[in-house]
Amino acid sequence: MQVRAFSSALAVAAVASGAYYALSGTQPVAQFASPAAAEQSRSASSSSVADADAGESTRRALVVDQGSLYTGTVTGSGPLSKDTDDSGRKVLEMLTPEQATAKLRKNEESWSVGRGQGVVRYDVVQIPSNDPIEDDHAEKIIEVPQNLAATDNGASASDWMFWGVFDGHSGWVTSAKLRQTLISFVARELNSTYRSALEDPSLHFPTPESIDKAIKTGFVRLDHEIVHESVQKVKKDQSKVAAAELLAPALSGSCALLSFYDSRSKLLRVACTGDSRAVLGRRGANGKWTATPLSEDQTGGTASEEARLRREHPGEPNVVRNGRILGGLEPSRAFGDAYYKWSQQTNQELKKSYFARTPSNHLKTPPYVTAEPIVTTTKVEPERGDFVVMATDGLWEMLTNEEVIGLVGQWLDTQAGAGGQKAQAQSWLQSWRSSASGQTLPVEHKVAGTDGTGQRAPIRQEQWGTKTSLNERFVVEDKNAATHLVRNALGGKDQDQLSALLTLPSPFSRRYRDDLTVEVIFFGDSPATGNVTLNREASAAASEAKPKL
Repeated sequence: MQVRAFSSALAVAAVASGAYYALSGTQPVAQFASPAAAEQSRSASSSSVADADAGESTRRALVVDQGSLYTGTVTGSGPLSKDTDDSGRKVLEMLTPEQATAKLRKNEESWSVGRGQGVVRYDVVQIPSNDPIEDDHAEKIIEVPQNLAATDNGASASDWMFWGVFDGHSGWVTSAKLRQTLISFVARELNSTYRSALEDPSLHFPTPESIDKAIKTGFVRLDHEIVHESVQKVKKDQSKVAAAELLAPALSGSCALLSFYDSRSKLLRVACTGDSRAVLGRRGANGKWTATPLSEDQTGGTASEEARLRREHPGEPNVVRNGRILGGLEPSRAFGDAYYKWSQQTNQELKKSYFARTPSNHLKTPPYVTAEPIVTTTKVEPERGDFVVMATDGLWEMLTNEEVIGLVGQWLDTQAGAGGQKAQAQSWLQSWRSSASGQTLPVEHKVAGTDGTGQRAPIRQEQWGTKTSLNERFVVEDKNAATHLVRNALGGKDQDQLSALLTLPSPFSRRYRDDLTVEVIFFGDSPATGNVTLNREASAAASEAKPKL
């Protein structure tokens, strides 16, 4: 994407493409000049516009062309006379820096976790691109009594903490279903697993393999309910109204990224179905942070996923085509997406009786897509300032793992150094403060050519033509760490780019950015107050959300 600034008013710049926008007082007027006459009239137009606009207020505008965005100015306080010029370009009033910030912070939340169980705080933000947004998220803290999850430090109880981000596609319904039910499905399986271990004198605690299996079972059982049990209910009800409701989560789809932290073991398990990503930030002895991916992007373009699919579907050359499953779906693991899971017979029956679409011509031996996650386990080290960033792929299209971790490190340094009694009051921040130079991102950068398997590069930087160095791109302006990441992903110090990307309405915005959901989880020691409280300075003013306990 190129965000190009016009040297003169938008009214003058637009003449070259056949449209002349100007405002007179509060009444908009539009004048048009032919492209052939544009060059001859350019200087005259410049002076006349300047004369006409003398003393009037000006504001920024955005022109949306095919593959390019242009910025300029319009005068007056009234609305634009039309939102599309004669060349088919959309003309929008661009958000001011203040309006852009308000939009960034509209859906932010920050929670202080006073459980004394190893988690200090988590920050969340969402920025829509689709309308409605297809992303979703969920958080929950479950207090587990000692008679269920035995503690080995004399504590009367432990906590199970869950954070999930869900990247929907072909609609929002599947991701909303995951928000409502996935954590409950997984917790139910973990409950059974921990109870079984308590009843076995030789175990006391479940084995790592049994915990991983419980998480996977929760994922798979929920997807079976979404994709297959819904069909049985539809056939029983024989109602198109019921079919519309029951089949909606099956016909759309969603990736899922779920983190499960057991405060007793201090182990963080990350279960990934799809191409959302979790990355651990850990500070080294030199004060810099290291970025360690805790998940693998699961798409048709991931070598390990392509190899798995070709093993499972031998003799089907189109099982992966152009990095997509059957040439269509990019994630190789997802909830819903029933067209890739139903048999030919089920697809045909539903299409005939209801409203399902025609499946791919390459459909031979379904299922091609699974909801079973890949689970990784990491020992959390709060004393090293560990934190985890979880985000849908919209963030990773714009920033590398190292940039994300470095930005959070930069944010921590800035918050800890905010000065005075306020910083003293937020004592948890002091333990994160690094000694790295504030002039660069405090992160260890990867050696060239050491990209992790399955970690895709941030394609938006190439699309946008990002060329400035890290030190010139980034800024710290937000109290919410997740909002800080999104601001810098969309433009950082480049206010024109930031405002332009946030000005674009759906569906135009999808050419340049995806829905964004970001969570940042900070591990460390906190007072055992038992409370989970809203950090109002880092949360949307209208937020009346309740703690997930």
